[in-house]
Amino acid sequence: MTREDDPWIVAEVAELRKQGARVAKLHAHELRQPASLFAAFARELSFPGYFGHNWDALVDCLHDWHGHDTADQALVVLIEEADELIGAEFLGLFVSALCQAAWHANRQLDADGIPHEDRPPFALHFVFLLARAEPAAWAEPVAAGPDVGVALTDGRLSATLIGEDGPMLTQHVPSEQV
Repeated sequence: MTREDDPWIVAEVAELRKQGARVAKLHAHELRQPASLFAAFARELSFPGYFGHNWDALVDCLHDWHGHDTADQALVVLIEEADELIGAEFLGLFVSALCQAAWHANRQLDADGIPHEDRPPFALHFVFLLARAEPAAWAEPVAAGPDVGVALTDGRLSATLIGEDGPMLTQHVPSEQV
């Protein structure tokens, strides 16, 4: 999570583009409810028709990145006006799903935790761009996600998995949040 005018993120995204990364943009107003969030990700990232529109399916499609043209092409997902999500009840779960997808993509493991022989790892980045809120205000709601740890460095809040084995979300998701 960082300010949308953060020069560091502008430079980082430009460098990733130069290296061939695909950059997708999502607007937070489409992500305020799980159903519309799943639909927006499916549309913008060309998920397959059988995408299950649930948290585990989001993790699977992101780390498999269906519709992705190059096996090792990095993907950056920018979430614009992310301030709109700060009060979402599912924010911690959403960030946990994104962290889990990135963990799998970076290690390129299948659902059983076994490395894929035919798919190389690829970098998967998610950036919440904030127009009004300070990144520090996100620490508590983001850290509420299953197995999510946060760190505030240089005014940017980063989130990562803290579980040793990249736990599956279905082991942690309260039924009222599915």
